[in-house]
Amino acid sequence: MIPKATNRIGLAPARKRAGGQAQVEFLLSVLFVILLIFGILELILLVYTYNVLADSAKEGVRYGIVHGTNSATCSGPGGGSVSCADTGATNVQTAVTNYARYSLHDTTQMTVTVSYPDSSSAVPSRVQVQISYPYQPFFGLGWPSVTVRAAAAGRIVF
Repeated sequence: MIPKATNRIGLAPARKRAGGQAQVEFLLSVLFVILLIFGILELILLVYTYNVLADSAKEGVRYGIVHGTNSATCSGPGGGSVSCADTGATNVQTAVTNYARYSLHDTTQMTVTVSYPDSSSAVPSRVQVQISYPYQPFFGLGWPSVTVRAAAAGRIVF
């Protein structure tokens, strides 16, 4: 009877143990790649949220600049002898949330702040829209919740 080939310590040759090592290395590599892909997707969703907020703020500014004191549906504080019915600029806020509603974000969590730095909605005063939104990570993975902010400004032209 011929004994099995063993090394000095009595272990099987290294060739027979290498199969398990390759499986462990493959598993660790696949886990790293999967975590990397999920991290990239999470970052893409965060950038998408910022783009939605920035575009919504721009849409609010567009609404504000064409609904000054010369408009039949005036928004803002008014100016001179003209008084606007919408002094709180709720129409501008509505334009922002209506635009963001189609992005699959929860618009009830958005904080929209409309301001008129020149204290008037007459031509050529300015209007500013600022939005903040608490971003909740989609996959989790230990990412913290962050507040995404975007802003836009423009001059009233009508």
